[in-house]
Amino acid sequence: MVMVSGYSSSVTATYGALRPVVVLTRDLPAGRAVSSRAAGRSLAVRQVPARFVPSQALSRPEEAIGLELSTSAPAGGYLTGNLLRAPRTDRRRTPSAGRGRSAVEIAVSGAGALAGVRGRVDVLVTSEPTTGGSGRTTVAARRVPLIAVGRPGGAEAGPGLTQVTLGLTRREAVRLVQAESFARRMTVLPRGGRP
Repeated sequence: MVMVSGYSSSVTATYGALRPVVVLTRDLPAGRAVSSRAAGRSLAVRQVPARFVPSQALSRPEEAIGLELSTSAPAGGYLTGNLLRAPRTDRRRTPSAGRGRSAVEIAVSGAGALAGVRGRVDVLVTSEPTTGGSGRTTVAARRVPLIAVGRPGGAEAGPGLTQVTLGLTRREAVRLVQAESFARRMTVLPRGGRP
């Protein structure tokens, strides 16, 4: 016990007191956000002599949570502040079509109501009026994911139409593609809330 204590005192006198330092227990790729779960699985705290602690070294895994790696970091290395950055806000998450759905583009009218809309929409189809009657409007697809909205009025299908990309099932896609050729108008209505 005396020998260990003497050795520890000697190391401390030579290299400085031990300090806690965060090290990686797994390789982490660039751009990976550090969540609580990732911190628990990929980071650990080691006691290192002060002389060997790099500048900007983190002392607690919690300091990295919510940040992302600016470059890849190998297992066994120190996690330092210069390897982390705030998550990029310029990256937009592109909504996916969803399971069993495909991204399909259709031309719709009245897309101005879609400015800033995210989530799901209903697609309405208005048929051409019959002789002596008026056109009929039906809901052709309900609660479909809205993936993207093109430039207002920029659809090639006709003036005033906007190209939208929707996540559709095969059946919905066939119905709407057919409707594009015979319908007087197709409109997309936003639904309240997120999917």
